[in-house]
Amino acid sequence: MKTPESKPPFDLEDRTYEFALRTRLFLRDHAWHRVSWEDVRQLLKSSGSVAANYLEAREAISDEDFIYRLRICRKEAKESALWLNLLSDTNEVRSEAEAVLKSLLAETDELVRIFTASIRKKETNR
Repeated sequence: MKTPESKPPFDLEDRTYEFALRTRLFLRDHAWHRVSWEDVRQLLKSSGSVAANYLEAREAISDEDFIYRLRICRKEAKESALWLNLLSDTNEVRSEAEAVLKSLLAETDELVRIFTASIRKKETNR
């Protein structure tokens, strides 16, 4: 596995795992305001769900199941962006962590685009 600061892997299984891992490392290294504890908890769940549902998609039993799981991946990536933005807007993020936060937000956007393109391609090819 690559280090958390490395370029995202091409393999989506690795990439979604890295996203969940990098999110956890980012969250672990901060003392969040009490009002943000639920946001932290939700971000932990949604970032892990992206990876878990991609694993499920890879083992899909039908095209419909595959598309359904990718839609969940996309939804959870969008949700992760929401929690990251809320944490950023309600806490003082240390300057050295700002780059990590921005990269996590960029990754959510890229994952949403990848899942959207995959869904469209699979729907077109059915």
